[in-house]
Amino acid sequence: MSDQRGLLLFMTDVNPALEEEFNRWYEKEHLPERMAVPGFLNARRFRCVEGPGPKFLALYDLESAEVLRSEPYLRIMGANKSPWTLRMEANFANARRNVYTMISERKR
Repeated sequence: MSDQRGLLLFMTDVNPALEEEFNRWYEKEHLPERMAVPGFLNARRFRCVEGPGPKFLALYDLESAEVLRSEPYLRIMGANKSPWTLRMEANFANARRNVYTMISERKR
C-alpha cells in the first residue's frame, strides 16, 4: 500500500421523513461495516449548519486511498450490499463521494 494517507468524503441529502432511519442505519450498520475493513482509521459524521449542503457529511481517514480497492472493502460493495444499505442509498439526493490523498498535515 501507498505511504500517503487517504481520505474518503461522502456527502448527501436525505428525505427529512427518512432522517431518523438514515442516522440509525449509519450508526448501526454502515459505520461498523466500514470500520471493520483494515485500513479504515476513523470515521466522523457531520450535519450542515451553514451553507448550501448537502446536509450530511461523513469523513473516513484511511491508511491510504488503496484501501478502497482492497478485497475486504470490495466484499461489502456492489452486489454484496445489504438490503438496508440498498434501501437507504435509493433515497440519497445530491450525493457526492470523493477520495483524496494527503499532501500536507499540521497538528496542534
